[in-house]
Amino acid sequence: MDFSSLLSELEILHDCTLCPRNCHVDRFSTKLGYCKTGIGFNISSICIHRGEEPVISGSKGICNVFFTHCNLQCNFCQNHQISNNQINTTSFSLSLEAITSQIIRILDQGINIVGFVSPSHMIPQMRAIIRAVKSFGYEPTWVYNTNGYDTVETLHGLEEVIDVYLPDLKYMDPALSSRLSDAADYPEVAGAALKEMLRQKGTTLRINDEGYAESGLLIRHLVLPGYIQNSIDVLKFIANELSPLVHVGLMSQYFPSNSAFTDKKLARSLTQHEYKIVVDVLEELGMSRGFIQELESFNHYRPDFNKNHPFEKY
Repeated sequence: MDFSSLLSELEILHDCTLCPRNCHVDRFSTKLGYCKTGIGFNISSICIHRGEEPVISGSKGICNVFFTHCNLQCNFCQNHQISNNQINTTSFSLSLEAITSQIIRILDQGINIVGFVSPSHMIPQMRAIIRAVKSFGYEPTWVYNTNGYDTVETLHGLEEVIDVYLPDLKYMDPALSSRLSDAADYPEVAGAALKEMLRQKGTTLRINDEGYAESGLLIRHLVLPGYIQNSIDVLKFIANELSPLVHVGLMSQYFPSNSAFTDKKLARSLTQHEYKIVVDVLEELGMSRGFIQELESFNHYRPDFNKNHPFEKY
């Protein structure tokens, strides 16, 4: 991908309206918007990750590209080391060629799936990476791993680019989303975004012979301790407003991190009773497609982005 093509991808950042924040800032200048990112690639890690849903990371893992900063600021974020917009996070000072080379090195190990984590504020950079990898003849499955705080307009532009949407649906309570993630409009915005993803992909999650998802939509929801009614409302929205046939990843991996201790309910892990209530609702709604984590999963999903590989303990 030549320099002129890269600049063409980034042109939209002169008046940034990529995400629902609609900052209208010129990210080529020093006047940065909510996400505090300019036109660089702002990548913290490119690594093989084996901790996603079985259809995403499969037996070999997925090549995940972790962007820094975020258009949400969740006070319990497990990736807070790189998602906090108020601190200088560790990013690779790499060229597009170097980033492409790292991804291709992983693809050459027999992995044919690439995920972009927290990409909502980095769409042009993500598209540039995809075009660069494709220019070398590689055609992996492209996964959009998002917090769900996306605009319908931005998603329209990804219809022919992204193969698998892997969004969160965090809240149906505006007061809760405002307090915990600084986004009172999250339920409305994320609901519209997921409807657009469903329009593009339908309810079928197409799986290849190796067990990897090749196309479709898989919605994640992290159950928060003390906020079980929110989880119930999220599941009811998916079943009633989207479809009970949508694939859902119900997660129990919450653990107190970052600023979570400022909320007494979030200062502990999820209980078995709380999780069972939510799982029972999932079943009552007829939502049989997807994945349910073991309650003990919170012991296994604690990344450290100060390491070369954030998900390896040693």
